Amino acid sequence: MFCCVYSYPGQLFDSQYVKKNEDNLTLIMSTTRRKFLQLIGLESFSLLLIGKGAMPATTSEPAVNFVRNEALPTILEGYKGNPMIDGRFVNTNLSVSGAPFSSILKWFTSSNPQKEEKDNEKYSIPLHNISDLNSIKEDCIIWLGHAAFLFHLGGKLLLTDPCLTSPAFQKRFTPLPIPISELLVDYLLISHGHYDHLDSTTISELPSKNMTALVPLKMGDLIRSMNKNIQVHEAGWYQEFPLHNETFRIYFLPAQHWYLRVPWDRNKILWGSFMLEYKGKYFYFAGDTASAEHFSQITALFPSIDYCILPIGAYKPEYVMKTNHTNPEEAVRAFHALQGKTLIPMHYGTFDLADEPRSEPIRLLKQIESEGRINGVLKIPEIGQVILI
Repeated sequence: MFCCVYSYPGQLFDSQYVKKNEDNLTLIMSTTRRKFLQLIGLESFSLLLIGKGAMPATTSEPAVNFVRNEALPTILEGYKGNPMIDGRFVNTNLSVSGAPFSSILKWFTSSNPQKEEKDNEKYSIPLHNISDLNSIKEDCIIWLGHAAFLFHLGGKLLLTDPCLTSPAFQKRFTPLPIPISELLVDYLLISHGHYDHLDSTTISELPSKNMTALVPLKMGDLIRSMNKNIQVHEAGWYQEFPLHNETFRIYFLPAQHWYLRVPWDRNKILWGSFMLEYKGKYFYFAGDTASAEHFSQITALFPSIDYCILPIGAYKPEYVMKTNHTNPEEAVRAFHALQGKTLIPMHYGTFDLADEPRSEPIRLLKQIESEGRINGVLKIPEIGQVILI
């Protein structure tokens, strides 16, 4: 059985590809964002039919290999490593995330029932400009939009999922509170390689000459191709990154997702989430994920999580997105499974990635809170707002 690959607009092409192929992409550029997204799904499926990027059909049980970084400690007793089938990573349950072709076809032939609402939307997230990042001495978290967060911990600056520009075919609706040129980052934490989480322009423009990227297995070469000055450490799930003489510890953990930057490299690179441990507090950054059993597995290892940063957007239509993302209700259930103390939402408002209006995810999350259904604190950051920890 083939599993369909679909992608966000711009997820198959980066800015350098677009510059080299402007004539060939004119037709794509002239179509609507939603139609382009649907076309990518159909195009990718056709690539699978001719054998590129596919998990081959078989009537027998597939051979599963397990891989990890043997130089790093594994924190889950008995864990053999990340499962791979035919050279491609799979999720914990050996599944490959993605909607079947029938769902992509249904989406392609339907209209968005919320199109008018989206067209008339005037939503914006309040912006707090940061005039001098060096003047911030306290330990804190700062949201830069989408899945990009700055952690200021013990005098070091950590940046998650660095996409601070506009990926190809995507408009950025939230401006940055600080220029990229002023982000002297010590550590990059990259959950996976989708273009709205890993942007080559951002990586190349970050000014620090001493950055270390903490990334999933097999991502090292990709990062070094974007910025030759970056030192890279790869980890598999349930492994601890090698940080020396730091006041914090960082672990790589599972997510229910997938990888793709071009149609033929599907799941050749791992994806995941992060746990940061600092001065007795724990910070969980989920990356992109669908709802799955890994949340409970993480809780068994980390029973007291102070901050859970969870995605709440890009969930419609459900029959396409459910195996890849969490909606607000699912994010709250994940927060409860993690037994977290404070929920910080992300992955909404910055880009138009799905059929729901950009304002809908946070509106629904606030409604859940107003109904008393969040067992903990909901902290909704504004762009550039300093959250002391």
